[in-house]
Order: sequence, then C-alpha cells, then structure tokens
Amino acid sequence: MADVGSGDALDDAEGAAEALLDVLFEQSPVGLHLLDTDLRVIRVNVATPAMRTLREEDLVGRPLTEAYGLVDAQEVEERVRAVLDGGEPLVNQIVRAWAVDKPERERTYSLSAFRLQDRNGSVFAVALQVVDVTERENARRRLRTLARARERVGRTLDVLATCRELVDVLVPDIADTVSVDVVDAVIRGDAPAPAALVPSTPLRRAAFRSTSGEHEPLYPVGTVYDIPGPTPYTQALSDLRPRTVPLLDDLPWVAADPARVKSIRELGAHSMLVVPLTVHGSVLGLVTLYRQEPSEGFGDDDTALLLEVADHAALSIDNARRYAREHALAATLQRYLLPPRRISRTALEITPASLLPPGGGQWTDVIGLPGARTALVVGDVAGQGIRATTAMGQLRTVIRSLAGFDLGPDELLARLHDTTLVLAGELADLPAADLQHAGPWLADCLVAVYDPLSLRCTVARSGSGGLLVAHPDGTVENPEIPAGPRLGELDRSPFAAVSLEVPEGGVLALSTLANDAADHVHGPRAIKEALSRPHRPLQDLCDEIVYSLPPAGSVDVALLLARTKPFPPDQVAGWQLDADPAAAAVARRHVRDRLAAWDLDEEQAYAAELIVSELVTNAIRHARGPIGLRLIHDGTLTCEVRDASLAAPHLRHARTVDEGGRGLFIVGRLSQDWGTRYARDAKTIWAELA
Repeated sequence: MADVGSGDALDDAEGAAEALLDVLFEQSPVGLHLLDTDLRVIRVNVATPAMRTLREEDLVGRPLTEAYGLVDAQEVEERVRAVLDGGEPLVNQIVRAWAVDKPERERTYSLSAFRLQDRNGSVFAVALQVVDVTERENARRRLRTLARARERVGRTLDVLATCRELVDVLVPDIADTVSVDVVDAVIRGDAPAPAALVPSTPLRRAAFRSTSGEHEPLYPVGTVYDIPGPTPYTQALSDLRPRTVPLLDDLPWVAADPARVKSIRELGAHSMLVVPLTVHGSVLGLVTLYRQEPSEGFGDDDTALLLEVADHAALSIDNARRYAREHALAATLQRYLLPPRRISRTALEITPASLLPPGGGQWTDVIGLPGARTALVVGDVAGQGIRATTAMGQLRTVIRSLAGFDLGPDELLARLHDTTLVLAGELADLPAADLQHAGPWLADCLVAVYDPLSLRCTVARSGSGGLLVAHPDGTVENPEIPAGPRLGELDRSPFAAVSLEVPEGGVLALSTLANDAADHVHGPRAIKEALSRPHRPLQDLCDEIVYSLPPAGSVDVALLLARTKPFPPDQVAGWQLDADPAAAAVARRHVRDRLAAWDLDEEQAYAAELIVSELVTNAIRHARGPIGLRLIHDGTLTCEVRDASLAAPHLRHARTVDEGGRGLFIVGRLSQDWGTRYARDAKTIWAELA
C-alpha cells in the first residue's frame, strides 16, 4: 500500500508541474521559450506584451536565429548552444532584438537559459526566460551618459574642444547626429548678452558628429551664420526652453528655413531635440540632436537628461570663454610690456624671445649697459593671466631701473628680491575679495651680463632658470650657477654670481628651465641637442628647441638665445696713465686724437675732452696707483676712467666762492648718463655721450 501511495503522490506532483507550466506559458508576463536540442522552438509564451501580436504556430518549429529577430543572432545562438552542451546556466544576458510590433525599432531583453534533462539524465531541451528591460537599460544609458559628460566635457579651457567633447559623449548613445552652435562673440571671449538671443546674432558651428558618415551638414564646422526664423531653433533661443520636434512630412516652419529642412530630410532624421546652452540666464549657443531609424523618438527622459548635460556643457564653455578673454587680455598686455622683437647690439646677435604659453608671467629682456656690455634676462612669475602679467611688468620695470645703477647680477637680484617682498606685502594688504590678493607672489629670474671686450659673462639666478653655453666647435658647457631664493620668498639667503668665458661665435641659451631639473628633463636636453650644432641661424635653433619642449600649457618656458660676435677693434681705445698732474693733459690729447680718427664733431670732442680731464683729475687727487683710460664708440661714446680706489664719488653743488667740487657736476651736465662700476680691487667711473 505504501508503494501505491508513493506512486499516486508522484503522479500528483507531475500533474501539478504540468499545470504550473501551462499557466506560465499561457499567462505569465515573463517570456518563456522552450527549444529542442536543435534550438528550434517547441513552445512559447505568447501572453507577454512583446508576443501578443503573434500566434504560437507562427513560431513553433522555427530556429532560434530566425524566430525572434535577434540583432546579434549568431552570438546568441552560440551562448545558448554552450548552455545545452555544458549545462552551465546563462543568467541575465543582455540581448537586442527588433520589436515584433515595430520591426524597425530595437528592444533590449534580459535572457536567461537553462538546460532540461529527463529522469535518466538525457538532455532534451533548453528553456529560455526573457524579460523586456528596454526602459531600464535606457535609464542606465542616460545615467552613464550624464556621468561621462561630467567626466569628459570641460577637461580643457577651450570652447571648441569642449564642444567636440560634448558631441563625442552624445553620439551614438543618445542621438545619431548632434551639432553644437555657439554665439560667435562667445568663442572670441566676449561676455554673452544677459537676455534671450537677438535673432540676427551670428552663430558659429563649433562641433558636428553623425553616424551617417556620408552626410554633409548644411553648416560645416567653423561656419558663421544667422538662423532664420521662426523655427524651433530660434524659439529655443528666445524663451530658453528645449524643443522636442517630430520631423513629419509637413513641417509648419519649412518656409522659414527651407535649406535646413532639406538637409534634415537628406539626413533621414525622424525626431529632433533642440536644447539651448545657457548660463545665468544668458545664451551661449544651441545643441541640436537628431535621431534616425531604428532609434525611437526623443522622450521626456531624454529631454531631462539633455538639460542636465547642457547645463554642465554651458558652464564649461563659459569657463573656457572667461579663460580665453583673460588670456587674450594678458597676451595683449604682455606684448606691450615686453621689449620690441628686434634688438640690435654690436657684439651680440639676439633671436626674438620665445614665450610658451603666451599670455603668462614669462618675460625676457635685453638691456644695454655702458662699456658695450649687455644684460640678458629671463624670468617667470608663477601663475597665469592678468595677475601674473602685471607682476611681470612690474618686475621688468624694476630690473631696468636697477640696471641703470650698473650693479652686478647678484646685487641686482638681491635688490629686486627686496622690492618684490615690498610689492607682495602691498598685495597682501588688499581686501580678501580683490583678485590681486589671492595667492603668493613668486617668481624666478636669471640675469647674465656679457662683456664683449673681456669675453666674459657674469650670471646669477633666483629660483629656477638655466644657462647653457655652446662653443663654436659644438661642445656645450653647462655651468653650475648657485640658485638663490625665489623672488617673493621669505628667505634672505645671499645671491651668488658666476663668471665664465664665452668665446666669439659662441651661443648663450637662457631659459626658465633649470639645467638639472628632473621634472623638465626634456627641455634642457632639447636645448643641448640643438646647441650642439651652433652655426645654424639662431631662429632655426630657437624653433628646434621649441618643437622639442613638452606640450604647450604643461610647462611655462621663456627662452632667449644670443650669439657672441667680435667687437670691432677700431671702435675701442685704451691707455695707461701715470698718477701725476700731467696725466690730465695727456688724457685730453689721447681723446682729441682718437675722436678725430673716429670723425666725431668738434662739439662732442670738446665735451669728451672736458669729461675725461675732470675724471682723470679726480683720480689723481683721490686715488692711488696707475689710471686707466678707455674710449668705446658703440652707438654712444663712452669714456671710462679706472683707478685703484674703492671710494665712492659724490656729486655736489659747489658754492660760488669754492675753488673746486665741480668736477662730477660738469660730467653730469655734459653727458647723457654717468655712473660707477666696482670690481674687486678697483672702480671705474664712466660717462656716456649721445
């Protein structure tokens, strides 16, 4: 009796299982499909929404690859075959198929597959469970698109690059074709009008992308045009609201813009979404999205997504516009603050400076000094924009003022450092909201003074900066220059100068890249390689170095090249004088004879004689040892008197009854400039005549 009862229970369980299968196949909203070992349809649930328009007999007996309109039929068949052969279930595999009721539209399904065996373990079928997850996947796709837009759009402070990033994010995930049009004035850095866009405002096509590679847009990238109206485009720009437009056969705005409608027809788009790019109520431009078959039309979810993406893109474009505006102002200011491009010196050939990127705090300068010497300067104020550029202009002005005192490079930098601390303190006292208040004021500077008469160059640096010397034979010297504190640092460490010999025909390469800086290894290496062939034109050397530097914007660089040339020997003359009263008369005779040989006019010769006479007389009275006299004819006439005393001369105004004290006063009145230059054990008093 127990055996009979067990059989009855088993029969009841099998009957219940069959009843359950019947209910599932006839009423369940979940798609159920039964395939034989040849992957042909045995049974199917036609109660699901996707199958209601079909009859079961339309599918039974058909192969899997033909029955369901699978997009990737071969791949799906291989995966189901693997379940049948190996027994490992396939769970929640995403597949795409053409919709049964709309064969031109795609749907997304979650597919699970399970192998079926009888009591003897023989495989006789495979069961498929299918769930329509189109809306879920679309929602996920929209979230992924929004995340990608926030991550990828606006990575550069460039309006056009930002627009290209936007279309790359939207195509093909959200639309088949996307165009971005930006107000032309915005691309140039101008502020947008704080209101709806005037219909005649010119737009520039900033970016375009389409899955239809052969389609030629009506307005190629770079085209500037006015949008005729009224159209959905002008309406969106007027009220700043998006427009979802089904592109039907009869469009009411075709007469306003027939060329655009014709282009849309050629594209084959069936739906359009127009979204304005706005920030703080001002219009920056327009994003237009098109969908073609088999994509569905734009819905409310798409519009909500595009509004968020457009807000992010508009903010990024506005940031890029602000940067472009400030960069343009800074570059213009920098151009006016820097010296002219062509600078001529008798003993130096100088290439126009290279500043990368332009519009920052980098600068170069070439300053003529008495005695045919030249000061070469490169520097870089930390930061970018107008703040760095104005600081650069201040520092350059201070350097030129200090250079007039004929200071050595180390002493010049020390005084420049003190001035920088004073200027930085003034900025720190500004209100916190002032843009000039933000951040410390730090700068690097390298100063080199070249003397063509001694063939020596004296160098000192503050912070970073490097000097390389190329000899005519191609060897490149890398002198070790002690680094003083950066300008603006609260560091009173002394500056040290280095003096080195530079042969005629050598090349001096000054840059804001330190020769031994590990983070700028490509820069010094590129300079050394270019200088190993120093006989080429300086402009070619400069260009080769710039081409080898890191990408623009990754590092700030100021570069200055100068090739030394022989100073004409017939333009300089020198004599040694004894320290006795007759030396003044001897000096006047030397000056008179030399200026006659140089064919200078009598008035200038008389002034030079008087200046030299006074300087030599002062040296005889107040100094000791031999006296050196030198005349240099280099655009100006420089008279130099050298003695062994380090006592500083002092100009004073003599009284009427005084018999002396007028020497330096006379020198100052007859010359256009005069000063004193100190060496280790001597001093030189010089005077220049125009």
